[in-house]
Amino acid sequence: MSIVKLNNRGVRSATTFGSITGLGSMVFIKKQTASSSSTIDFVDGTSDVVLDDTYKEYIFTFNNMHPATDSVYLQFNGSIDAGSNYNVTKTTTFFRAAHDEADSTTVFGYDTGEDIAQGTGFQGLNVSIGNDNDQCGVGTLHLFNPSSTTFVKHFIFRGANPNAGDYMVDTFVAGYFNTTSAVDAIQFKMASGNIDAGDICLYGIS
Repeated sequence: MSIVKLNNRGVRSATTFGSITGLGSMVFIKKQTASSSSTIDFVDGTSDVVLDDTYKEYIFTFNNMHPATDSVYLQFNGSIDAGSNYNVTKTTTFFRAAHDEADSTTVFGYDTGEDIAQGTGFQGLNVSIGNDNDQCGVGTLHLFNPSSTTFVKHFIFRGANPNAGDYMVDTFVAGYFNTTSAVDAIQFKMASGNIDAGDICLYGIS
């Protein structure tokens, strides 16, 4: 009988079934840094961006996304025409957990005002990010098989940020672009005002 021994360092040894290998590697594609930017766009084939059938999964990472305007959402949308229009029909789900600095209030629940049902508008990600000098949003967005011409394109976001009311907010968003056309561009922006600072990196999963 083959035994896999585990300890606090993870997998210690494995026999009989062969070596254990990774399930895929993150391949860095593109980093964009905001500086009073109205939008940040990732368009396949433009400025070294790859967003096609090279990879079946893509990950965007968000670091220190700081808005110029107080209490705004970081949002995103997709395009099927290389960024000429960001208006792909989508259905999404949205819920959050929150806790304030005063330790007086907690929140957990589904937010019916932030989901989309077969709409073309931008989907909110980070919630009401504060624009104090020490406030920003972070997170990851997974986009699955965007170049498929058979299936819809699923996405999952997980993020965190302090909001304008000094709550720490943990956000969960998921949904799908309801199209069988290839999604070849993604745009990020704040709901109002510019992205004052922060960077977004794009990776492919090999």
